[in-house]
Amino acid sequence: MNAVDNINADELILRALKEDITSEDVTTNAVMRGRVEGSVQLIAKADGVICGLGVFARTFTLLDATVRIDFKVKDGDRITKGQLLATVYGDIRVLLSGERVALNFLQRMSGIATYTAETVKLLEGSKTRLLDTRKTTPNMRIFEKYAVTCGGGCNHRYNLSDGVLLKDNHIGAAGSVKRAVELAKEYAPFVRKIEVEVENLDMCREAVEAGADVIMLDNMSVEDMKKAVAMIDGRALTECSGNVTRENIKNILSAGVDFVSSGALTHSAPILDLSMKNLKPDA
Repeated sequence: MNAVDNINADELILRALKEDITSEDVTTNAVMRGRVEGSVQLIAKADGVICGLGVFARTFTLLDATVRIDFKVKDGDRITKGQLLATVYGDIRVLLSGERVALNFLQRMSGIATYTAETVKLLEGSKTRLLDTRKTTPNMRIFEKYAVTCGGGCNHRYNLSDGVLLKDNHIGAAGSVKRAVELAKEYAPFVRKIEVEVENLDMCREAVEAGADVIMLDNMSVEDMKKAVAMIDGRALTECSGNVTRENIKNILSAGVDFVSSGALTHSAPILDLSMKNLKPDA
């Protein structure tokens, strides 16, 4: 699903526009006193995976519904430095005023998609699937999680209403892994899977015996993860988490976990450099 199709997307894009244009774009209004039709090109300045074209377009059409965009690529496509990605047509004042916000969304989302694609490539040949986390930029989660999927990754739960994940502090509040799982099973609908975060083999054993559906092996050594996977023996799905990056993810594969989750996908991905160039009025 394109992120712009979500009912919350317009509100978030408008907030970004209001942040950038509190009353007027004084620079643009100084040099453009009236409507003049024109065009500007969207050009890649680096290789990567493009993502967020719908959000890019919506930024302009929220300013002026008559803006038109001729896209040469689609979300998820690999792009190369210097490639023409789109041409935007409309009132030059709108093209100038919307440029930075539109690019901010597109560069951020494309950066995440690119970083995710590079990480997914490291998992090729294994059964392990890549997940994101809730470590997202405030008010950007809808866009950032969509970008992960464009890069070939999978979404973990979207928010706290989306699923049961018993982490260390929940377990501490309940008193034990066993008690936390019991309480979750009493409260949550039976269709909801219960995931438990464990930090050592004793906690892992307790989670298995309590009937957890998914067991997250958090910050455990590869050797301990191998022991945990053997202990679980298919009675629950397994997930590895904790400081997972592109640099260390290959070491994890030998543990044989079903999933690996990485906050780095959304909190550490650099932007993909893109630019709007060659603006000109219609002849």
